[in-house]
Amino acid sequence: MTTTFDQLGLSQPILQALDLQGYTTPTPIQEQAIPSVLEGRDLLGIAQTGTGKTAAFMLPGIDRLRESDNQIPFKSCRMLILAPTRELAGQIAQSAKDYGALAGMKVHSIVGGTSVNKDRNKLHRGTDVLVATPGRLLDLIDQKAFNLSGVEVLVLDEADQMLDLGFIHALRRINDLVPSDRQTLFFSATMPKQIKELVKGYCNNPVQVSVTPESSTAERIDQYLFMVQQNEKQSLLEMVLSGRHSVPGKIERVLIFTRTKHGADRVVKKLSQCGIAANAIHGNKSQPQRERALSEFKRAKTNVLVATDVAARGIDIPGVSHVINYELPNVPEQYVHRIGRTARAGKDGVAIAFCAEDERAYLKDINRTTDAEFDRLDLPENFRAVVEGVGPTKPAPKQQRQRVKPKPFGAKKKHGGGRPQGGGRPQGEGGGEERKPFRKSKPKHSARKGRPNRDGGHSGDRPQGDRPQGGRPGGNSGGGRPGGNRRRGPGGGGGNRSGGSQARG
Repeated sequence: MTTTFDQLGLSQPILQALDLQGYTTPTPIQEQAIPSVLEGRDLLGIAQTGTGKTAAFMLPGIDRLRESDNQIPFKSCRMLILAPTRELAGQIAQSAKDYGALAGMKVHSIVGGTSVNKDRNKLHRGTDVLVATPGRLLDLIDQKAFNLSGVEVLVLDEADQMLDLGFIHALRRINDLVPSDRQTLFFSATMPKQIKELVKGYCNNPVQVSVTPESSTAERIDQYLFMVQQNEKQSLLEMVLSGRHSVPGKIERVLIFTRTKHGADRVVKKLSQCGIAANAIHGNKSQPQRERALSEFKRAKTNVLVATDVAARGIDIPGVSHVINYELPNVPEQYVHRIGRTARAGKDGVAIAFCAEDERAYLKDINRTTDAEFDRLDLPENFRAVVEGVGPTKPAPKQQRQRVKPKPFGAKKKHGGGRPQGGGRPQGEGGGEERKPFRKSKPKHSARKGRPNRDGGHSGDRPQGDRPQGGRPGGNSGGGRPGGNRRRGPGGGGGNRSGGSQARG
């Protein structure tokens, strides 16, 4: 007999919200976890990724807040959900808004890489549900902008990574700040033995729910393996994505995983050089860059996304047809999370691993931990020749454009005519090259050609006889220069000042 959500004891507003989302039948993890959470028990839930763990703690958690009907605490929250990555936190917050819309729940999320002042302002009056990453939460606590005194339910999603070395000290501080009588919920796809010992310090007699074997992979994922050298991986990836070498399944949206941030950027750069559009997402990217890359990938604007393990945890990206492990993870449990990004919502998926000689130890750990069965794929024909750049399937190199030799600086277009020689139009008024007329107040050197020289002659173009040679009375007396064309004569030639003044004595 099939179990429905209304048989699990959920309230009517939650059932209406589920009906609006189109959910009618709970998954196995939801069916076993929801009744225990509604009873107020602490819980440790283990289920493979993509099985609905978020709804398993969000639905009963919102119901408990609604029944208790406590006021929103000042600068605090009633339900605190901790997530290891910014993307997962945003996804959980959206689910909380969808499920708690009809219950009147106030939901906020805070993550690193965003404005601290905005987080302080929106949490000033408190909230019902807060989804946070540990680092940003402790920043606000240290600034006295937030406290954990009002927490009724504490949830750790992807608990194995949250309790890893990178988060263990932050979680211990948070565990000391929350009330001791709160309800604690742990959910993860993997739970190693050393992590279980740590969980005992956070939970009080927890109920353990495990619907699948630990560290198992999804049954709907077909797993394949390429044995390839490290320096050949990029060429193989380009051939697979461009369709020059066929692989099982129809390639629609591809998620590629690398171990390092610089490796992800390098893969994106190489793909771009061969005409394949791709984005990268990792810890060095700013929050707006990460959100934009995920948005373009979800909307199929960019069909290839290269990521580190920051995207391996809990990210729900619909339509991922293939997951390619460009580099195998050094932690075998991470392989489960990586390939869990495909085959979601009842669909099938394909996972392809590129294994180099120095990664054989990682492959053995994955086989031993997850019992994964890989089908070996053959490399393309003449693949070594393709890698070396002489193969028949190697794309032709781009032709370099020929640069046009620039014209010499200062070259002018030739015009007919030219400057008039002698007796023509005065220079600067036309006749040759087009140029601006010379200013008469400050003539250039070339404009002096029409002036009289020392011998009384003319060297240029000005017509003779502009003025009479005598000029004013007493023009040339006194032995100076001819005074016909100058107002003042240097030396003894001052005959132009007043008539007859030079004929004294």
